[in-house]
Amino acid sequence: MRIDLHSHSNRSDGTSSPAELVRHARDVGLDVLAITDHDTTEGWAEAANVATREGVALVRGIEVSCRHTGHGVHLLAYLPDPTYPPLAVELDRVIDGRNARLPATLEKLRDLGIDIDAQAVRRCAGHAVAMGRPHVADALVQAGVVRDRTEAFDRFLGPNGPAYVRRYAAELTEMLETVAAAGGVSVIAHPWAERHNHDALDAAGLAYLKDVGLAGIEVDHQDHDTRTREVLRDIARDLDLVATGSSDYHGLGKTGHELGCNTTDPEQLTRLLALAEKSAAVSGRETPEVLR
Repeated sequence: MRIDLHSHSNRSDGTSSPAELVRHARDVGLDVLAITDHDTTEGWAEAANVATREGVALVRGIEVSCRHTGHGVHLLAYLPDPTYPPLAVELDRVIDGRNARLPATLEKLRDLGIDIDAQAVRRCAGHAVAMGRPHVADALVQAGVVRDRTEAFDRFLGPNGPAYVRRYAAELTEMLETVAAAGGVSVIAHPWAERHNHDALDAAGLAYLKDVGLAGIEVDHQDHDTRTREVLRDIARDLDLVATGSSDYHGLGKTGHELGCNTTDPEQLTRLLALAEKSAAVSGRETPEVLR
């Protein structure tokens, strides 16, 4: 069984529609796919409709933008009730923060002599719920300023770049509690990627987060080298956390992250779904089922 638990459609910063994403999962031989767009569930319904026809088991999730000890952390929330008011309110705040920083980002680019307007970014964003840095990066590519998103982030849009603008993100420990109250389970995405603060996500930090409600960590990811994966897998085992693997697929928007390039062990998925079932029972919320 081949399982990919982290992918993005064009409802956030991917380039494939939810339907295309599911069909691509089928074509590359995946049995289970999670759709985890940034801060939105907008693609769930379309993906679910296609998954039932294509024979792909669909796990519905969200990659929530969080902050922890002053640094950005991405939290994969699987199978929460999206109508749970505290979760819905926080996701709206994050989306509003994404949209609100666009004018400041474009102003900083203009100060650098790069004139990209909001309409150009909107054309790149297409069906996305919010216009974020990846869409600004795509506009820079179309304008011939950079070759690809990676160069755009390295030169301009990354945290150390001259056009970076800080935005609102949910507080991590509060979001862990919110996801649990919504009947879902949480996994930290690519915790030791270079862009994250490793100190707060070391073994002790992850142990603390488990006590707050963390269910797992994403171990097998393109941003983790072999040694990093080994150490994270040991930590997951020692803390009894679920260890997942996934592509973080964005379609044409992110190279080197082909769908299914990393996968989750079926035993780990079974553990994750058991924890989700328990969370749903405790919360009393009506949570999504895995579509088969």
